[in-house]
Amino acid sequence: MPDFSPWHDNSLTYSPPNNEPAPSRRISEDPEFHSLRRAQRRFGVRATLLSVGGFLLYVLLSHSLPGLMNERLLGNLTLGLALGLGQFVVMGVTAWYYVRHMRTRVDPIARGLGSRLHQHEANSLRTTAPEGEAGQAFRPGNSRGYRTW
Repeated sequence: MPDFSPWHDNSLTYSPPNNEPAPSRRISEDPEFHSLRRAQRRFGVRATLLSVGGFLLYVLLSHSLPGLMNERLLGNLTLGLALGLGQFVVMGVTAWYYVRHMRTRVDPIARGLGSRLHQHEANSLRTTAPEGEAGQAFRPGNSRGYRTW
């Protein structure tokens, strides 16, 4: 058994101190957060309907109208093969629309919420940290956030 304890209260167990103040309100209660969720949900429904709807239409046409799907368009290219290849186009359009939607509607709101959250964290750390540690506790340039596209 050691003669000294590395912990401030000389105990042999460590329990981290609870220095964080309770937030004044949760981020999920923010109206901007609700608009962000609404924008993501609306896009998700439209993208799912476009992608899954196009695929299901192709499958249903292949099953119920095989004669139509075997109609030749150019050489060995049939209508069914052209519609099957069209599924790649539908997925590409969906991916492009997703990137465009996130850049124009979701990312600006998320960046605003993130900067307000970081500002709130910086303010709360400044008020709770001792004077000498306030500058070292939070550095905005040193935060490890996720970059947007």
